[in-house]
Amino acid sequence: MALHLRSSFSSKSTLLNILRHNLGFGSRSHVTRHIRQILPHDPPLRGSQNPISRLCNTMAEPETLSSFVQHEYANNHQVMDFPGGKVAFTPEIQFISESDKERVPCYRVLDDNGQLITNSQFVQVSEEVAVKIYSDMVTLQIMDNIFYEAQRQGRLSFYATAIGEEAINIASAAALTPQDVIFPQYREPGVLLWRGFTLQEFANQCFGNKSDYGKGRQMPVHYGSNKLNYFTVSATIATQLPNAVGAAYSLKMDKKDACAVTYFGDGGTSEGDFHAALNFAAVMEAPVLFICRNNGWAISTPTSDQFRSDGVVVKGRAYGIRSIRVDGNDALAMYSAVHTAREMAIREQRPILIEALTYRVGHHSTSDDSTRYRSAGEIEWWNKARNPLSRFRTWIESNGWWSDKTESDLRSRIKKEMLEALRVAEKTEKPNLQNMFSDVYDVPPSNLREQELLVRQTINSHPQDYPSDVPL
Repeated sequence: MALHLRSSFSSKSTLLNILRHNLGFGSRSHVTRHIRQILPHDPPLRGSQNPISRLCNTMAEPETLSSFVQHEYANNHQVMDFPGGKVAFTPEIQFISESDKERVPCYRVLDDNGQLITNSQFVQVSEEVAVKIYSDMVTLQIMDNIFYEAQRQGRLSFYATAIGEEAINIASAAALTPQDVIFPQYREPGVLLWRGFTLQEFANQCFGNKSDYGKGRQMPVHYGSNKLNYFTVSATIATQLPNAVGAAYSLKMDKKDACAVTYFGDGGTSEGDFHAALNFAAVMEAPVLFICRNNGWAISTPTSDQFRSDGVVVKGRAYGIRSIRVDGNDALAMYSAVHTAREMAIREQRPILIEALTYRVGHHSTSDDSTRYRSAGEIEWWNKARNPLSRFRTWIESNGWWSDKTESDLRSRIKKEMLEALRVAEKTEKPNLQNMFSDVYDVPPSNLREQELLVRQTINSHPQDYPSDVPL
């Protein structure tokens, strides 16, 4: 310990300043309270000095002061060798603040007008990758609009769009490799689109026909593809997070050059599975990316009613996880952040939390009317001022990689392909009823066989109440 002592001092104020500096107290008042506690509590005599003045007189020599400071420093800088690391002691009552004075900044590369921000750091993107990112964002938007209208026409039972969140979907997928295992929520079809899932495959799932890989057993938009390392969507919120950690640990054990990636919304952080998964991942040092789409709303619940913390990004530190906040409507920033996080997760064998700030322009689903809890003006502002497609298009146009004609040709082609996929999927035969009871047990147990028998008896008794296009 280096003591900064002068040869003499002439005032109580000087002494308190020296002690404060060398003992690490926050203020002179803290030093005073400490001295009163350690000095003998003799009854004061008439005309006697107060304890601080008495101490000042006894410390007239630097050697005496040095000895006192060293003794007190040793007392105040003891540590507890506690499991997990040494913990220093402090004589002060100190509470950790509930939040930092300033919010965690948000990483972005393109401004709202699609212009590169000066001195911005980002991963370079080739023309081929940039054009595919934008093309897939446009495709996802068109697919959402057509499927949404099909549901409104009564041709689909349910649908949920990713409007406003296209950059998170596509740019994050572009930064990954096909070997990375995806554990989605239900608003990441763009990841599948990037990996090669066709419009026809999307349509087959939404209509639940016999070409649907789930054999009609899932709700629409609950996609899955074993071939593309995309685990089937589960409607229950946040249950995919612990699964992703387990998969990541398996990749680690097998020494694979890959990671697990799981997506979830801000509402998912209110679930216990979120906290369990982060702690699990940190302790096991699993190479997993947690990508949170913080779009401001968990159906009708705003983030202000979900947590008092500075969003989601700060929750990572509590579990010992490296974290970053990103502009989710900036495709270039999303690509760069995920690309960097993936390399870090695999190279260092650690989890990473990414909070992508965005806005859900569409309704939560076709079962929701979001204008009941937020204004149409707010939705329109985000759709125009912070639109991820227009921002990225401006950037690729400035590079000479895109034009109005290319845009028109793409939209015309995708719309035709989408309508054809819809027509084919709608006319394709439904899966056989028997598929409701298969693919779980090699030999169905008696209770499952009994359930199938009861269903068939009910259909025979009330044929008018069941769809005629489902083979029995």
